[in-house]
Amino acid sequence: MRQQAYPVIQKSGILWAYLGEGEPPAFPDFDCFVAPDSHVFAFKGWWECNWLQALEVGIDPAHASFLHRYFQDEDPKDSYGRQFRSSSSDTNIPMTQVLREHDRPEIRVEKTDWGQRLITLRTINEQHTHVRVTNTIFPQAFLIPMSDEITISQWHVPIDDENTCWYTIFTSFGSPIDKQRFREIRLKTYPAPDYRPIFNQRNRYGFNPEEQRSQTYTGMGMDINIHDQWACESQGRIQDRTREHLGTSDRGIATYRRMLLEAIATVQKGGKPLMCLDASAAHALRGPATLDGLGPTSGWESYWPEVDERRRINAPWARANAVA
Repeated sequence: MRQQAYPVIQKSGILWAYLGEGEPPAFPDFDCFVAPDSHVFAFKGWWECNWLQALEVGIDPAHASFLHRYFQDEDPKDSYGRQFRSSSSDTNIPMTQVLREHDRPEIRVEKTDWGQRLITLRTINEQHTHVRVTNTIFPQAFLIPMSDEITISQWHVPIDDENTCWYTIFTSFGSPIDKQRFREIRLKTYPAPDYRPIFNQRNRYGFNPEEQRSQTYTGMGMDINIHDQWACESQGRIQDRTREHLGTSDRGIATYRRMLLEAIATVQKGGKPLMCLDASAAHALRGPATLDGLGPTSGWESYWPEVDERRRINAPWARANAVA
């Protein structure tokens, strides 16, 4: 009797298995993979929808102004471990205020060696523009800023066609992550051992009409994961994309879908898709840069690389992983 076996490696608190043929691709030198164990924290959750729907909510930078809209702002000092509750680089303005008051951003998409970079611009006034830099890691991950010092890298792994597990790595450029605190926050809505959310379509995602009137846009609590889960699962287990009408705010999603179709065609012809890396190519992929910051309206193009470089210089483990 013989049993098939697959190579497995542990990185950043997650076990990664390669189920393909031949040698597994090399891991890129992304921040989430090279940061020391003290500066990373991994968690997961279960959604009842196709993996592509779960991925695309993270590719879309515009949805946060509505889906994650809070009517009151909190003290950013109390935001540890929670996304969109802190302030951005170079400003004391809470992210909740930026998203709420500037809900029609300009989105620019650039193709990269790892997938795509999205630059989202919200003009505050003639002197200042809020710059948000996020990334799509082909084929099924996104990389976004959580706060001035912590980033989120999230992979979407199909359980089957209609169920998905997301795996998130939080990476800190500042102090070591308080893993116990992070875990406690997330276990409140995604309890072990199966990490299925306590709020779901069977209990209307915890919807509270009074909260919707006075506190949040969705009325579904303060955890943005629940907002995203509702938005993705409410489309059905497999979204009918023939009924879509994509707009200018969907540029990142449209570009990604074209990349995905091109990769499928490449594999069908016997070629290798994006991110099937050898050791040399994997070592060359650093970063990628991601941030929220208040920069100049004229000159934002050079602002965000400077902020990223400044953050790396102040993080000892990241200096050797500077983005070229």
